[in-house]
Amino acid sequence: MLPFLLLSTRPEDEAADEEYASFLRFTALPAERLHRIRLEAGPLPPLDLDAYAGVFLGGGPFNSSDDPAEKSAVQVRVEREVGALLDEVVARDRPFFGACYGIGTLGTRRGGVVDRTYGEPVSAVEVALTPEGRDDPLLAGVPDRFQAFVGHKEACRVLPPDAVLLASSAGCPVQMFKVRQNVYATQFHPELDVPGIVQRVRIYQHAGYFPPAELEAVIGRLTPAVVTHPGRLLANFVARYG
Repeated sequence: MLPFLLLSTRPEDEAADEEYASFLRFTALPAERLHRIRLEAGPLPPLDLDAYAGVFLGGGPFNSSDDPAEKSAVQVRVEREVGALLDEVVARDRPFFGACYGIGTLGTRRGGVVDRTYGEPVSAVEVALTPEGRDDPLLAGVPDRFQAFVGHKEACRVLPPDAVLLASSAGCPVQMFKVRQNVYATQFHPELDVPGIVQRVRIYQHAGYFPPAELEAVIGRLTPAVVTHPGRLLANFVARYG
């Protein structure tokens, strides 16, 4: 069986390892079947997409809508490398799942508009499936409305012309879309449950998502959330393509 690939952009070892562990948990893949490349650590090596059953792109500190003059050399390199990879992924309709940063990169690359209009604070929100989402195999077993964790400074405001909207929310109209048949992206984090989001906000308390003095209050709002369905998307992705 072919392995899957997780592309990570998180520079903090603890955050990168937590993300990898979360993808392992919700995909139920053994470690030997989920390879990881940390894009922030060095150039993306040549990839043979046929060597992987599918590709995941996790979240991270980069925003596609950042001022170009303020982007670091690492961010510029990662955007260039991910953009070229996405061009091949879409052209060949290879299995791809981008979470959070993935929707910004794919949305921008495919001609959508990604900006700060629909940023959301770290929170649990209700996500609603569109009719197309209800019929999509990646969302099999997911109810029409479900809770998911979000926390992002940018979002897709205008859908790419070749994308199909699969899920939305009151505060962020584009929560999930797909391009062609096998290329998916979500704004929410399917890899996060309550312990995962609590660990992540502790790591990123100084990253500008909320005032650090409000950390415990943020955790207090997150802890009661019932977030049980988003992880099914990752399991469905592996079941479908693995």
